[in-house]
Amino acid sequence: MEFTLRKDIIINRSASRVIGITAFVILTALGAFVRIPLPFSPVPLTLQTFFVLLGAAVLGKKQGVAAQLAYVLLGAAGLPIFSQAGSGLLYLAGPTAGYLLGFIAASFFIGQILPRVSNKFSMFLIFLTGDFLILGLGVFWLKLFLRCSFSQALVMGLIPFVPGDLFKAAIAVAIYQKIQNRCREIF
Repeated sequence: MEFTLRKDIIINRSASRVIGITAFVILTALGAFVRIPLPFSPVPLTLQTFFVLLGAAVLGKKQGVAAQLAYVLLGAAGLPIFSQAGSGLLYLAGPTAGYLLGFIAASFFIGQILPRVSNKFSMFLIFLTGDFLILGLGVFWLKLFLRCSFSQALVMGLIPFVPGDLFKAAIAVAIYQKIQNRCREIF
């Protein structure tokens, strides 16, 4: 005979949401410090997109957007939480501004669409679409900022990121699948 213990925990959803948002602001900031500079691009490889994808899935649309908006606003306000410990309003006018805007847009998209699917492949496609939303806005801004051709912007801001972002999306899906039921209870 098999017995299953279920421990019911009283959850304060408001506190859980604040803790979740805070956690993903911190994780996104830490992800900015895991960086690999690219000699041909002003945009480094970072771990931020992994936390953006996972945060949107775990927290949902509203809290996912809140986490990324808080991250961008805290950095703009002067906290050195952007890549290379960057901060300030001028950073939001620099070459990576489009990616930062993409963090917010991807959080909204993933948080909106992900609750409607349950299979792993569909989740992966949603994470990947969110990631390409980040990259697309980043490339668009990079093209404007550097006044370069679209193909040059793709070489600097998209192509080198695709292999790593495929891997990050796959890992985010694997983690989210393990915790999604609990996340829905908490957030």
